[in-house]
Amino acid sequence: MRFSAQAKNLMLDSLDEAIATGAKFASLHTAYSATGANEVAGGSPAYARKALTWAAANLAQKATSGSVIFDVPGATTVRFIGMWDAATAGNFLGMTPNNGGVVQSFVCPDITADLLRCVGHGFVNNDSLIVWGVPGDPLPGGLAEGTIYYVINATADDLQLAATTGGAAINLTAIGAGTLQKIIPEVFGAQGTHTITSATMSLD
Repeated sequence: MRFSAQAKNLMLDSLDEAIATGAKFASLHTAYSATGANEVAGGSPAYARKALTWAAANLAQKATSGSVIFDVPGATTVRFIGMWDAATAGNFLGMTPNNGGVVQSFVCPDITADLLRCVGHGFVNNDSLIVWGVPGDPLPGGLAEGTIYYVINATADDLQLAATTGGAAINLTAIGAGTLQKIIPEVFGAQGTHTITSATMSLD
């Protein structure tokens, strides 16, 4: 079934902070996890999850209505933002890359050149990206969800991914499809604060 924008709005509003099982709190994470692991801890003032408030969903998107500020201990790199229904423990609802950009679809119809086809992507060499899977299509063999990759050999509509900045192209072993999203990790050499000015949930 293809859901209407109104149906998607209803789904997103079920994650409102006013709902008992909604996305009430944000968290910071040092690495990707499908279960909410790798959450930041420690520091003085101590790190803690922060409460979220959401505006009503519109056009299949739901955005936060205010910024949140976290205390972050030194020697920490923030890579992902998580969502929970509780200030501690609770149920994990998902995560997104820190400073995540617009999600863009790609396909890999031919593994010969290890290229991803992502028309008008706007990425440049050395950008750091996350790949996400999409329902009904496997990721190209050689890529893993939540792993940070680096753009190499970018053209207007194609790109390759490397495991390190300027490294060799990942060997793609099977055709597939997915989405790409930019990530900008933030490194804290000393105790500091991390601000999330806005966050958006969407349904495609």
